[in-house]
Amino acid sequence: MSFHKKSAFARRLPDLVTEELASALSSKTTFEFKDLFELVHQNLKARNAASGGEEMLRLRSYEKLQNLVNRGLVEKLGKEYKGTARVHEASSAYAAAQEAAAEA
Repeated sequence: MSFHKKSAFARRLPDLVTEELASALSSKTTFEFKDLFELVHQNLKARNAASGGEEMLRLRSYEKLQNLVNRGLVEKLGKEYKGTARVHEASSAYAAAQEAAAEA
């Protein structure tokens, strides 16, 4: 019996923090980071996915938000953040659809 080693890089799906950031920013409103984090933290607590302490989650959220800004999925307007039309690309559903389309 031979085992096949997968040599291709497998893209990791976005985590729950990125999912919540993308869903919050998909609305057409602008958020300051504090308000955005409160919304994300509330949603993660409701999903029972807020672990590691609030300050660590705040740092992770800020890092993920800056990654979304760098990728062009979120606009930074001064101290406020607004999702672009492409913010849905940060969701795992979009990534799964892209992977399925690539396989077809």
